[in-house]
Amino acid sequence: MPSQRKFAVYAWGVFFYNLLVIAWGAYVRATGSGAGCGAHWPLCNGVIIPREPRIETMVEFSHRVSSGLTLVLVVILVIWAWRAFTKGSLVRKAAVFAVVFTITEALVGAGLVLFELVAENTTLIRAFSMMVHLVNTYLLLGALTLTAWWAARGEPERLVWPGVNGLILVVGLVGLLVLGASGAVTALGDTLFPAGSLTEGFQQDFSPTAHFLIRLRILHPVIAVSVGVYLLAAVVWLRRSHNTPVQVTISNLLIGLFACQLALGIMNIYLLAPVWLQMIHLVMSDLIWAVLVLAAETRLGFRATFERPAHQAVEVGIESAAPENP
Repeated sequence: MPSQRKFAVYAWGVFFYNLLVIAWGAYVRATGSGAGCGAHWPLCNGVIIPREPRIETMVEFSHRVSSGLTLVLVVILVIWAWRAFTKGSLVRKAAVFAVVFTITEALVGAGLVLFELVAENTTLIRAFSMMVHLVNTYLLLGALTLTAWWAARGEPERLVWPGVNGLILVVGLVGLLVLGASGAVTALGDTLFPAGSLTEGFQQDFSPTAHFLIRLRILHPVIAVSVGVYLLAAVVWLRRSHNTPVQVTISNLLIGLFACQLALGIMNIYLLAPVWLQMIHLVMSDLIWAVLVLAAETRLGFRATFERPAHQAVEVGIESAAPENP
Protein backbone atom coordinates (compact mmCIF):
# COMPACT_ATOMS: atom_id res chain seq x y z
CA MET A 1 0.00 0.00 0.00
CA PRO A 2 1.25 3.54 -0.80
CA SER A 3 0.74 4.68 2.80
CA GLN A 4 2.85 1.82 4.14
CA ARG A 5 5.62 2.48 1.60
CA LYS A 6 5.70 6.15 2.63
CA PHE A 7 5.77 5.05 6.25
CA ALA A 8 8.80 2.82 5.55
CA VAL A 9 10.67 5.76 3.98
CA TYR A 10 9.80 7.91 6.98
CA ALA A 11 10.91 5.19 9.42
CA TRP A 12 14.29 4.85 7.71
CA GLY A 13 14.57 8.64 7.81
CA VAL A 14 14.00 8.60 11.59
CA PHE A 15 16.65 5.89 11.92
CA PHE A 16 19.30 7.88 10.04
CA TYR A 17 18.35 11.08 11.85
CA ASN A 18 19.06 9.27 15.11
CA LEU A 19 22.52 8.38 13.81
CA LEU A 20 23.20 12.09 13.36
CA VAL A 21 21.97 12.85 16.88
CA ILE A 22 24.16 10.07 18.27
CA ALA A 23 27.20 11.40 16.40
CA TRP A 24 26.55 14.89 17.78
CA GLY A 25 26.22 13.41 21.26
CA ALA A 26 29.68 11.90 20.81
CA TYR A 27 30.95 15.37 19.92
CA VAL A 28 29.37 16.78 23.09
CA ARG A 29 31.13 14.15 25.23
CA ALA A 30 34.47 14.33 23.40
CA THR A 31 34.67 18.12 23.67
CA GLY A 32 33.64 18.17 27.33
CA SER A 33 30.53 20.21 26.55
CA GLY A 34 28.15 18.06 28.57
CA ALA A 35 28.08 20.62 31.38
CA GLY A 36 27.37 23.49 28.99
CA CYS A 37 23.87 23.97 30.45
CA GLY A 38 24.96 23.44 34.03
CA ALA A 39 23.17 20.96 36.29
CA HIS A 40 19.81 21.93 34.79
CA TRP A 41 17.37 19.80 32.79
CA PRO A 42 15.27 20.31 30.74
CA LEU A 43 16.14 24.00 31.17
CA CYS A 44 19.57 25.23 30.12
CA ASN A 45 21.29 27.23 32.85
CA GLY A 46 17.88 27.83 34.37
CA VAL A 47 16.25 29.28 31.23
CA ILE A 48 14.49 27.86 28.20
CA ILE A 49 16.78 29.51 25.65
CA PRO A 50 20.23 30.55 26.89
CA ARG A 51 21.30 34.15 26.31
CA GLU A 52 24.84 35.04 25.28
CA PRO A 53 25.87 31.39 25.60
CA ARG A 54 29.42 30.05 25.65
CA ILE A 55 30.53 27.62 22.94
CA GLU A 56 30.03 24.69 25.34
CA THR A 57 26.49 25.87 26.08
CA MET A 58 25.65 26.16 22.38
CA VAL A 59 26.95 22.64 21.73
CA GLU A 60 25.01 21.10 24.62
CA PHE A 61 21.86 23.10 23.90
CA SER A 62 21.85 22.10 20.22
CA HIS A 63 22.18 18.46 21.26
CA ARG A 64 19.19 18.80 23.58
CA VAL A 65 17.11 20.38 20.81
CA SER A 66 18.04 17.66 18.31
CA SER A 67 17.29 14.97 20.91
CA GLY A 68 13.93 16.59 21.67
CA LEU A 69 13.09 16.47 17.98
CA THR A 70 13.78 12.73 18.06
CA LEU A 71 10.92 12.28 20.54
CA VAL A 72 8.58 14.23 18.26
CA LEU A 73 9.60 12.10 15.28
CA VAL A 74 9.05 8.77 17.04
CA VAL A 75 5.67 9.89 18.40
CA ILE A 76 4.66 10.65 14.81
CA LEU A 77 6.08 7.25 13.88
CA VAL A 78 3.89 5.35 16.32
CA ILE A 79 0.75 7.35 15.46
CA TRP A 80 1.35 6.70 11.75
CA ALA A 81 2.00 3.01 12.43
CA TRP A 82 -1.34 2.77 14.22
CA ARG A 83 -3.11 4.28 11.23
CA ALA A 84 -1.28 2.39 8.47
CA PHE A 85 -1.05 -1.10 9.97
CA THR A 86 -3.63 -3.46 11.44
CA LYS A 87 -4.09 -4.53 15.05
CA GLY A 88 -1.38 -6.93 16.22
CA SER A 89 1.08 -5.71 13.59
CA LEU A 90 4.76 -6.13 14.43
CA VAL A 91 5.38 -2.70 12.92
CA ARG A 92 3.09 -1.20 15.56
CA LYS A 93 4.87 -3.06 18.36
CA ALA A 94 8.35 -2.09 17.15
CA ALA A 95 7.28 1.56 16.86
CA VAL A 96 6.00 1.50 20.45
CA PHE A 97 9.35 0.14 21.64
CA ALA A 98 11.05 2.96 19.71
CA VAL A 99 9.05 5.49 21.74
CA VAL A 100 9.81 3.69 25.01
CA PHE A 101 13.56 3.59 24.36
CA THR A 102 13.55 7.22 23.21
CA ILE A 103 12.02 8.20 26.55
CA THR A 104 14.52 6.11 28.54
CA GLU A 105 17.30 7.62 26.42
CA ALA A 106 16.16 11.09 27.46
CA LEU A 107 15.95 10.02 31.12
CA VAL A 108 19.49 8.64 31.06
CA GLY A 109 20.72 11.87 29.47
CA ALA A 110 18.86 13.89 32.09
CA GLY A 111 20.43 11.79 34.84
CA LEU A 112 23.91 12.46 33.49
CA VAL A 113 23.25 16.20 33.67
CA LEU A 114 21.36 16.38 36.98
CA PHE A 115 23.89 14.20 38.81
CA GLU A 116 26.75 16.06 37.13
CA LEU A 117 28.16 12.95 35.45
CA VAL A 118 29.61 15.08 32.67
CA ALA A 119 32.66 17.22 31.85
CA GLU A 120 35.61 16.20 34.09
CA ASN A 121 33.74 13.66 36.22
CA THR A 122 35.92 10.50 36.42
CA THR A 123 33.84 8.34 38.76
CA LEU A 124 32.84 4.71 38.33
CA ILE A 125 29.17 5.67 38.26
CA ARG A 126 29.80 7.85 35.22
CA ALA A 127 31.50 4.98 33.41
CA PHE A 128 28.57 2.70 34.25
CA SER A 129 26.08 5.36 33.11
CA MET A 130 27.87 5.62 29.76
CA MET A 131 27.50 1.86 29.28
CA VAL A 132 23.79 2.04 30.12
CA HIS A 133 23.44 4.95 27.70
CA LEU A 134 25.09 2.93 24.93
CA VAL A 135 22.97 -0.18 25.50
CA ASN A 136 19.77 1.89 25.49
CA THR A 137 20.88 3.55 22.26
CA TYR A 138 21.38 0.14 20.66
CA LEU A 139 17.92 -0.98 21.77
CA LEU A 140 16.39 2.19 20.33
CA LEU A 141 18.16 1.71 17.01
CA GLY A 142 17.13 -1.95 16.98
CA ALA A 143 13.47 -0.98 17.39
CA LEU A 144 13.72 1.64 14.63
CA THR A 145 15.51 -0.82 12.35
CA LEU A 146 12.79 -3.45 12.72
CA THR A 147 10.04 -0.85 12.32
CA ALA A 148 11.45 0.31 8.99
CA TRP A 149 12.44 -3.20 7.82
CA TRP A 150 9.04 -4.76 8.48
CA ALA A 151 7.25 -1.81 6.91
CA ALA A 152 9.40 -2.01 3.77
CA ARG A 153 9.80 -5.77 3.33
CA GLY A 154 6.63 -7.02 4.92
CA GLU A 155 6.12 -8.63 8.30
CA PRO A 156 6.90 -12.29 8.89
CA GLU A 157 3.88 -14.50 9.48
CA ARG A 158 5.42 -15.55 12.76
CA LEU A 159 8.75 -15.62 14.59
CA VAL A 160 10.32 -19.05 15.03
CA TRP A 161 13.40 -20.18 16.94
CA PRO A 162 15.91 -21.61 14.43
CA GLY A 163 17.60 -24.00 16.87
CA VAL A 164 21.35 -23.65 17.29
CA ASN A 165 21.42 -20.84 14.72
CA GLY A 166 19.25 -18.78 17.04
CA LEU A 167 21.68 -19.30 19.92
CA ILE A 168 24.59 -18.28 17.68
CA LEU A 169 22.82 -15.05 16.77
CA VAL A 170 21.87 -14.25 20.38
CA VAL A 171 25.49 -14.69 21.49
CA GLY A 172 26.55 -12.38 18.66
CA LEU A 173 24.05 -9.71 19.72
CA VAL A 174 25.15 -9.92 23.35
CA GLY A 175 28.80 -9.81 22.28
CA LEU A 176 28.15 -6.66 20.28
CA LEU A 177 26.42 -5.07 23.29
CA VAL A 178 29.47 -5.84 25.43
CA LEU A 179 31.77 -4.48 22.73
CA GLY A 180 29.74 -1.28 22.46
CA ALA A 181 29.68 -0.81 26.23
CA SER A 182 33.45 -1.26 26.44
CA GLY A 183 33.82 1.22 23.58
CA ALA A 184 31.79 3.80 25.51
CA VAL A 185 34.14 3.45 28.51
CA THR A 186 37.21 3.60 26.26
CA ALA A 187 35.96 6.77 24.57
CA LEU A 188 35.37 8.32 27.99
CA GLY A 189 38.92 7.44 29.04
CA ASP A 190 40.32 8.95 25.83
CA THR A 191 38.40 12.16 26.53
CA LEU A 192 39.35 12.52 30.19
CA PHE A 193 42.93 11.26 29.95
CA PRO A 194 44.25 12.14 26.49
CA ALA A 195 47.73 10.88 25.61
CA GLY A 196 50.31 13.15 24.06
CA SER A 197 51.78 10.36 21.93
CA LEU A 198 51.24 6.72 21.05
CA THR A 199 54.09 5.68 23.35
CA GLU A 200 52.68 7.70 26.24
CA GLY A 201 49.28 6.13 25.65
CA PHE A 202 50.65 2.58 25.93
CA GLN A 203 52.59 3.53 29.06
CA GLN A 204 49.37 4.85 30.59
CA ASP A 205 47.43 1.71 29.66
CA PHE A 206 49.86 -0.64 31.42
CA SER A 207 50.72 1.54 34.40
CA PRO A 208 49.55 -0.10 37.68
CA THR A 209 48.95 3.37 39.18
CA ALA A 210 46.86 4.67 36.28
CA HIS A 211 43.20 5.60 36.69
CA PHE A 212 40.82 2.69 36.10
CA LEU A 213 39.43 4.39 32.98
CA ILE A 214 42.91 4.34 31.46
CA ARG A 215 43.61 0.71 32.39
CA LEU A 216 40.25 -0.38 30.96
CA ARG A 217 41.16 1.04 27.54
CA ILE A 218 43.27 -2.01 26.71
CA LEU A 219 40.23 -4.29 27.03
CA HIS A 220 38.30 -2.74 24.15
CA PRO A 221 40.67 -3.82 21.33
CA VAL A 222 40.79 -7.35 22.79
CA ILE A 223 36.99 -7.53 22.92
CA ALA A 224 36.73 -6.07 19.41
CA VAL A 225 39.00 -8.70 17.88
CA SER A 226 37.25 -11.49 19.82
CA VAL A 227 33.77 -10.39 18.72
CA GLY A 228 35.00 -9.90 15.16
CA VAL A 229 36.39 -13.44 14.99
CA TYR A 230 33.17 -14.80 16.48
CA LEU A 231 30.96 -12.97 14.00
CA LEU A 232 33.08 -14.17 11.08
CA ALA A 233 32.83 -17.76 12.33
CA ALA A 234 29.08 -17.31 12.89
CA VAL A 235 28.55 -16.08 9.33
CA VAL A 236 30.52 -19.04 7.94
CA TRP A 237 28.45 -21.45 10.06
CA LEU A 238 25.11 -19.89 9.12
CA ARG A 239 25.97 -20.05 5.43
CA ARG A 240 26.18 -23.81 5.68
CA SER A 241 22.41 -23.87 6.12
CA HIS A 242 19.69 -22.64 3.76
CA ASN A 243 20.38 -19.04 2.73
CA THR A 244 18.25 -16.58 0.78
CA PRO A 245 19.75 -13.77 -1.31
CA VAL A 246 18.69 -11.30 1.37
CA GLN A 247 20.53 -13.27 4.06
CA VAL A 248 23.67 -13.50 1.92
CA THR A 249 23.61 -9.76 1.26
CA ILE A 250 23.16 -8.97 4.95
CA SER A 251 25.97 -11.31 6.02
CA ASN A 252 28.33 -9.79 3.42
CA LEU A 253 27.42 -6.31 4.62
CA LEU A 254 28.05 -7.33 8.22
CA ILE A 255 31.52 -8.66 7.42
CA GLY A 256 32.39 -5.57 5.39
CA LEU A 257 31.23 -3.14 8.05
CA PHE A 258 33.08 -4.94 10.82
CA ALA A 259 36.28 -5.02 8.78
CA CYS A 260 35.98 -1.25 8.26
CA GLN A 261 35.29 -0.82 11.98
CA LEU A 262 38.45 -2.69 12.94
CA ALA A 263 40.43 -0.48 10.57
CA LEU A 264 38.85 2.62 12.13
CA GLY A 265 39.73 1.28 15.58
CA ILE A 266 43.40 0.93 14.58
CA MET A 267 43.34 4.46 13.17
CA ASN A 268 41.73 5.68 16.39
CA ILE A 269 44.62 4.28 18.42
CA TYR A 270 47.32 5.51 16.04
CA LEU A 271 45.86 9.03 15.73
CA LEU A 272 45.17 9.27 19.48
CA ALA A 273 41.37 9.30 19.15
CA PRO A 274 40.58 12.60 17.40
CA VAL A 275 37.00 13.78 17.90
CA TRP A 276 35.95 13.37 14.25
CA LEU A 277 37.19 9.78 14.18
CA GLN A 278 35.43 8.96 17.45
CA MET A 279 32.18 10.14 15.88
CA ILE A 280 32.65 7.99 12.77
CA HIS A 281 33.68 5.01 14.90
CA LEU A 282 30.52 5.30 17.00
CA VAL A 283 28.19 5.62 14.01
CA MET A 284 29.84 2.60 12.38
CA SER A 285 29.20 0.56 15.53
CA ASP A 286 25.54 1.58 15.39
CA LEU A 287 25.28 0.46 11.75
CA ILE A 288 26.88 -2.91 12.59
CA TRP A 289 24.35 -3.40 15.37
CA ALA A 290 21.44 -2.58 13.02
CA VAL A 291 22.71 -5.03 10.37
CA LEU A 292 23.15 -7.79 12.96
CA VAL A 293 19.57 -7.17 14.13
CA LEU A 294 18.44 -7.66 10.52
CA ALA A 295 20.53 -10.82 10.26
CA ALA A 296 18.71 -12.20 13.28
CA GLU A 297 15.32 -11.16 11.91
CA THR A 298 15.85 -12.97 8.61
CA ARG A 299 16.56 -16.17 10.55
CA LEU A 300 13.71 -15.80 13.05
CA GLY A 301 11.02 -14.56 10.69
CA PHE A 302 8.91 -17.08 8.76
CA ARG A 303 7.42 -15.75 5.52
CA ALA A 304 5.05 -17.60 3.21
CA THR A 305 6.88 -16.16 0.22
CA PHE A 306 9.82 -18.50 -0.22
CA GLU A 307 13.16 -17.26 -1.49
CA ARG A 308 15.33 -19.93 -3.07
CA PRO A 309 18.87 -20.44 -1.82
CA ALA A 310 21.29 -17.88 -3.23
CA HIS A 311 23.00 -20.35 -5.59
CA GLN A 312 19.64 -21.25 -7.16
CA ALA A 313 17.77 -17.93 -7.19
CA VAL A 314 17.29 -15.88 -10.30
CA GLU A 315 15.41 -13.12 -8.46
CA VAL A 316 14.47 -12.24 -4.91
CA GLY A 317 10.99 -13.28 -3.80
CA ILE A 318 10.33 -16.35 -5.99
CA GLU A 319 7.32 -18.23 -4.68
CA SER A 320 7.54 -21.93 -4.00
CA ALA A 321 4.90 -24.59 -3.68
CA ALA A 322 6.58 -25.79 -0.50
CA PRO A 323 7.35 -22.74 1.69
CA GLU A 324 10.30 -23.06 4.02
CA ASN A 325 11.70 -20.97 6.84
CA PRO A 326 14.51 -18.74 5.52
